[in-house]
Amino acid sequence: MALSWVQGRALVGLEAPPVMVEVHLANGLPSFTLVGLADVEVKEARERVRCAIQNAGLEFPHNKRITVNLAPADLPKDSGRLDLPIALGILAASGQVDAAGLAGYEFAGELSLSGALRPVRGALAMALALQTAGVQTRLVLPPGSAEEAALVPGARVYRAAHLLDVVRQFVPSTGPESPSGDDAGWTQLHPVAPNVAGGGPDLADVKGQTGAKRALEIAAAGGHSLLLVGSPGAGKSMLAQRFAGLLPDMSNEQALQSAAISSLGGRFSLERWGQRPTCSPHHSASAVALVGGGSPPRPGEISMAHNGVLFLDEFPEFARSALEALREPLETGTITISRAARRAEFPARFQLVAAMNPCPCGYLGSTLRPCRCTPDQVHRYQGKLSGPLMDRIDLHVDVPALSPQELLAATKTESSADIRSRCIAAQGRATARQGKPNQALGGQEIDTHGRLESAASKFLQSAATQLGWSARATHRTLKIARTIADLAGSESTQIGHVAEAMQYRRAVKTG
Repeated sequence: MALSWVQGRALVGLEAPPVMVEVHLANGLPSFTLVGLADVEVKEARERVRCAIQNAGLEFPHNKRITVNLAPADLPKDSGRLDLPIALGILAASGQVDAAGLAGYEFAGELSLSGALRPVRGALAMALALQTAGVQTRLVLPPGSAEEAALVPGARVYRAAHLLDVVRQFVPSTGPESPSGDDAGWTQLHPVAPNVAGGGPDLADVKGQTGAKRALEIAAAGGHSLLLVGSPGAGKSMLAQRFAGLLPDMSNEQALQSAAISSLGGRFSLERWGQRPTCSPHHSASAVALVGGGSPPRPGEISMAHNGVLFLDEFPEFARSALEALREPLETGTITISRAARRAEFPARFQLVAAMNPCPCGYLGSTLRPCRCTPDQVHRYQGKLSGPLMDRIDLHVDVPALSPQELLAATKTESSADIRSRCIAAQGRATARQGKPNQALGGQEIDTHGRLESAASKFLQSAATQLGWSARATHRTLKIARTIADLAGSESTQIGHVAEAMQYRRAVKTG
């Protein structure tokens, strides 16, 4: 009889609870039993592990009764991340590797039938969770996953390309501290600096649209959400795709959070490390695709856009349930997904940029083509967006279509770099004053840091009463005015700043 223990990790949201892989070899009828609330992918590990051990030239204990327990028993386990710990547990129980030497290491990796290690989802999220919990350990991961985990400062990550690369480090004659010198498949990795280089699309490519560009500048400076309304071909998508280039660089903590969520969703790319994400789901996306879901829960598009931009084109064409699901994350910056057996919370601090046509045909108010929609059709189309949702969008901006003469005669305008420098300066003023962007102000903070002059206050009160604004719409207008004042370098919010902010509360019929 032989018993071994190997440490692994599961993934539940952004958390990485420990999983102890216990392997017991006993005399009896040959069998391979795997217990511990394992999903289908984990149960299939029996065949992968058996073939990998044999094809690697190692001995699989065919004449033993093999029992593998994944503890704790009530924690669901999914994916092939536990293949490597199970294989090492069998090898340790059969005396082919040093069982004591495995202590202090944690393993994750999917095995191919040849014994090669394949990357697993969520490696960076796992390393970040270990750092947050203060767990000091050494991670052994496959190529592709090890590079992700090594981005976390202080993480001790080893990359192994094959099962044999791992086994060589723990054979009884060598031990983990004296690996074979000719082993090129085992490498300790070190953190990589974020890639903050530019090179994205430039706002100078968009001709005309001075008003819309000004709205993008205000949104980037204050962290505000934005709705672009205009006829087809006016430039709404071009403007939205260039918005991320106006935002300041992410801090290392923000970059790690965004990368961890991308890793959890299987979308992480080392080339995009440190760059703000832009997610553009199709308008046929469901509410689950946007906010996340499943069992175990996985992040949706709003979490993938954390610290970046969520661009929703053809805004009214999204399902009503999907749009209404955005309301809470827009306010709180988090999304909590609750299922019968599991609950997970994901960050969702994104900037919403939405685009829509003014009517079903798209040419309401256009000087280039007549609109063929009836008033009832226009009302039903705009009524797809509820009042509470529109209240949560700070800036409502018209994007008029340019005539061919205006388009061809337009000269090159300011670049993204020029506008971005002003946005960074304005956001720096807000951070120095209140420690957060203007959009994040709430409650008493709005009155304290808004610094609204007396004349501006009376003007805003009068306008809000006449236009029938809700308290939320009034507060959001005040926050936009505070951002405009920061862009102008003003200590107080003046009547001119409020007047400009009011222009961005476009009257769209809702129902």
